[in-house]
Amino acid sequence: MSERDMNEHSSGQHDEENTSGEQAAGNEGARPTEAELAEMSRDEKVRLGLAQDDVELVEYPDPWPVKGTRAERRAERAVAAWFSLAGLSALAFIGVFVFWPWRYVNPLVDERGHFLYSLYNPLIGFFLGLSILAVGIGAILYSKKFMPHETAVQQRHDGHGSSELDRQTTVAELADAGERSTIARRSMIKRTAGFGAGAFGLGTGVLVLGGMVKNPWAETGADSLQHTGWLQTNGEKVYLRRNTGDPHDISLVRPQDLAPGGFETVFPFRESERHNEEALLHALRRSDNPTMLIRLRPGDSPVERKGQENFNYGDYYAYSKICTHLGCPTSLYEAQTGRLLCPCHQSQFDVANSYAKPVFGPATRALPQLPITVDEEGYFVARSDFIEPIGPAYWERNS
Repeated sequence: MSERDMNEHSSGQHDEENTSGEQAAGNEGARPTEAELAEMSRDEKVRLGLAQDDVELVEYPDPWPVKGTRAERRAERAVAAWFSLAGLSALAFIGVFVFWPWRYVNPLVDERGHFLYSLYNPLIGFFLGLSILAVGIGAILYSKKFMPHETAVQQRHDGHGSSELDRQTTVAELADAGERSTIARRSMIKRTAGFGAGAFGLGTGVLVLGGMVKNPWAETGADSLQHTGWLQTNGEKVYLRRNTGDPHDISLVRPQDLAPGGFETVFPFRESERHNEEALLHALRRSDNPTMLIRLRPGDSPVERKGQENFNYGDYYAYSKICTHLGCPTSLYEAQTGRLLCPCHQSQFDVANSYAKPVFGPATRALPQLPITVDEEGYFVARSDFIEPIGPAYWERNS
């Protein structure tokens, strides 16, 4: 390239830069003041915002150029119907969740009661799912039928912080979108959408809070939150029983069944329940019943908890299997370290040197200890129920 050509090329670049600088200066000079922005109408702010963002509206059609047609009213009723269905389904979910019989009923005793009980989970799942589905379909249908489907082209440019102009024009564009969606004049859709969304929100709140509204002091006995299946009733012995996989196979535990460093999961058993199929199965499935029976190795000398110095039987200790963090089963035992491990979040409880006190992980409370002894026939029995609540959460907990 000759020197003359290079000079002409540099001159051309310089002219383009000057032109771009003048345009930028012109755009900057065209920016209105805050006082001028305050006097602008919403439509003026929309046009200004589009221009500032280098947006060109190629097409912005009105979905219903002729107002009040039968097709428009039919579309409005369809949207309202879905939102109404969402609200009714959410109310049905709440009704089933609160009032439907949820306690297990033996089909041999009450076939109809067992049938109603078996419908509980399917019904709450169906109505909650239908409510979610109906809200989603209603929102999508409204977007397709009533919101303008514009075609716009925007030039790419470097991002920058939002100025007052950007903020006001953005608000104006959002308000304009809401106005063009015609939601303001569609009272039926607004009412049904509010009903559907409100009922759905109430239903999800009931679902979240439903398990926490039971008063632990409202009931007494083994079914209350204060007690577990280890509670003695009428002075009857509560044996420690292993689960062999067959609820009718009663296998009681003796001290000689566990070698030093061994452990076993045990459940409560009463002689009065030996021929009661429902009670035998319930004892194995009740969530607060599983207990870890551990035989420490020679040389292990745990520091016993105050007030629970005689809860063990020699080298045998029984602790709740329910982790005090989030209720997972503490099903792993390291005999060498004397620690119970929760596989869910890796909480570790020291049973060889302390009273199942947490030494690692998110758990902050020790595992409750079950008082045990051996009866005259040589079987392990529970001396009483746990003296503190099982699991991670409880009203008025002292530990």
